Amino acid sequence: MDHVAKILVLLVEDEPMVRFVAAEGLEDAGYGVVEAASANEALDVLKSRSDVGVLFTDINMPGPLDGLALAELVHVRWPNISLVVTSGRSLERRVPEDGCFLTKPYTADEMTASIQGARRA
Repeated sequence: MDHVAKILVLLVEDEPMVRFVAAEGLEDAGYGVVEAASANEALDVLKSRSDVGVLFTDINMPGPLDGLALAELVHVRWPNISLVVTSGRSLERRVPEDGCFLTKPYTADEMTASIQGARRA
């Protein structure tokens, strides 16, 4: 039996129910998932793990960094991590050039398609 390495998604979402549903959808699609409730929590994960392949983050979160600022920081510090940024509001700033934007609400299929698209970028 072939063991293909799972792509690990760092899921950053401050709403617990949205995070739970998104994590379930990602796991059902075959991704590994690490969850974070804030940008600062996500940075702690990134500093302690080298196996994150995708950052999937909401923009609007409490704390000093929003999801777009987090994506910009990840783009610079961890350039091989793919970026997917999501929000229910319109995008006021640009997503880093190799990332993509997904409008909320999204389906599990849209979520996985955005990750696949970001990984090809």
